[in-house]
Amino acid sequence: MDIKNLNIDESAKLNAQSWLDGDYDEATKQAIREMAETNPQELNESFYRHLEFGTGGLRGIMGVGTNRMNRYTVAMATQGLANYVKMQFAGEAELRAAVSHDSRNHSREFAEITANVLAANGFKVYLFDGMRPTPELSFAVRHFHCHTGVMVTASHNPKEYNGYKAYWSDGCQLTAPHDEAVIDEVLKIKAVSDVKMKGGEQNIIIIGEEVDKVYLSRVEANSLNPAVIKKHHDVKIVYTPLHGTGITLIPRMLKQLGFTNVNVVEAQAVPDGNFPTTPSPNPEERAAMSMAVDLAKRIDADIVFASDPDADRVGVAVKRPDGEWMLLNGNQTMSVLFYYIVKQWQEKQMLTGNEFMVKTIVTSELPADIATRAGIKIYDVLTGFKFIGGKIRELEGIETFIAGGEESYGYMIGDFVRDKDAVAACSMIAEIAAWALEQGKTFFDVLVDIYREYGFYKEGLLSVVRKGKSGAEEIQQMMRDYRTNPPTEIDGERVVCIKDYKLHESRDLVTGKVTSIDLPTSNVLQFFTDKGNKVTVRPSGTEPKIKFYFGVKGELCCKERFDQVNDQLDAKIESIKRSMKLV
Repeated sequence: MDIKNLNIDESAKLNAQSWLDGDYDEATKQAIREMAETNPQELNESFYRHLEFGTGGLRGIMGVGTNRMNRYTVAMATQGLANYVKMQFAGEAELRAAVSHDSRNHSREFAEITANVLAANGFKVYLFDGMRPTPELSFAVRHFHCHTGVMVTASHNPKEYNGYKAYWSDGCQLTAPHDEAVIDEVLKIKAVSDVKMKGGEQNIIIIGEEVDKVYLSRVEANSLNPAVIKKHHDVKIVYTPLHGTGITLIPRMLKQLGFTNVNVVEAQAVPDGNFPTTPSPNPEERAAMSMAVDLAKRIDADIVFASDPDADRVGVAVKRPDGEWMLLNGNQTMSVLFYYIVKQWQEKQMLTGNEFMVKTIVTSELPADIATRAGIKIYDVLTGFKFIGGKIRELEGIETFIAGGEESYGYMIGDFVRDKDAVAACSMIAEIAAWALEQGKTFFDVLVDIYREYGFYKEGLLSVVRKGKSGAEEIQQMMRDYRTNPPTEIDGERVVCIKDYKLHESRDLVTGKVTSIDLPTSNVLQFFTDKGNKVTVRPSGTEPKIKFYFGVKGELCCKERFDQVNDQLDAKIESIKRSMKLV
């Protein structure tokens, strides 16, 4: 069939024809011909644009086409990255890169292609011998003093997806100005003929166990209470890697720390890019945690945790007093981590007054409260772990970083990794479970203790979808209205502070004082009330939606009133939504 005669976008016709005429393998060309013959709409979706290289790298559905993740789009993206790195480090005698991948279908193939392109461009490439967690790739970039790094992963997306995270020399995902500049270079690569694919194979060094040992030794050094682990080594742990890379290091790390009762969900222990036992390999979702919770019920476990496919995020489930299991959200897990770490640093007299912790602006204020009361500085950054890494880089040698996190289940302990790290987080969560046993408590009891001391913080999220051009315009109008006519009260509470991350200003509505917000520009607004509640408004940069994050606070006198206060706070969030005419 002649592609020119198909009823599809002109851009799709041009892109598909260029692949048919270009230096692409015959199997790829045959797949194009078959789509043209049997499924023109799929051909249109596959070729109507080039897969966007965003500020974090690539992510898309796997398949043939310019708008798909495949060996050619990966190679072209890598060539653009290589070109930019070579320009930025033009005076270096040797350029170095680290490459790793997760358990997804085609991940090894894409990692090897990435390594080959970098090597052909003169880089010395450290390629892991098999799948590894994302945090170890971040660690390897720093360990080998690399100029860049690539992790092939689509994180917790469905099985049809794969992706590509690009890292800079500090082990952090690309931040300004490098993120936009790399995108510009990638856009200059129009065809596979622009890519150096071969000729540098001798520059590739296979790495593995020797790096694992160093990385795990750094994770082990995070431990704040080895004596408690030794005493309660048999704390009953259930862990699932959700068919991902966590299986390579997390059980091993727990054993190295001294835990002897780690129960892995065997059906989910085998790496498999099809994720056959769960509809979504996302530890934020109850379905992904169900097999682990079922095992915990059977063996009467003390704690449950799950890592996502590239083992940078972790979900946690804890046992309630009534014997039922409760999934913690990211804010709750982060608060417990901060609480335990701060308490241990205090008890061991490790605090000097020069320490800091970091959270994102949409995260609960509870971790900030915990840090501030201990005399530890807390910094807010924009959403995304690369901004936490950027704050560490900014303060390196000036202040001491302790820990950081975000509400979307990502946590960092210590600064030897510059991305979220489920290996380190799982290790610390297990230690907290042992510490709770030492006091005759459960992990749930620790959460209750935090709420009793600092207040019961509760968060909610509402995504309002507005599709099409008119929807996008409506979302932008909503943001303009909130700026020009901001609410003076929310659900009967007076708004006392407004933070505008687009205008870089924080306005105290009580005193009239305006202070500058020293963060990159972002179209985000926050409203704080006199009762300590918070609403954050943030349009999505990639989807036709606007997100509302709600943070409310109550008082908890005792464990027995947990459900009652929890329900009251849920009702408060619903009341705020109604007062803002969102439901």
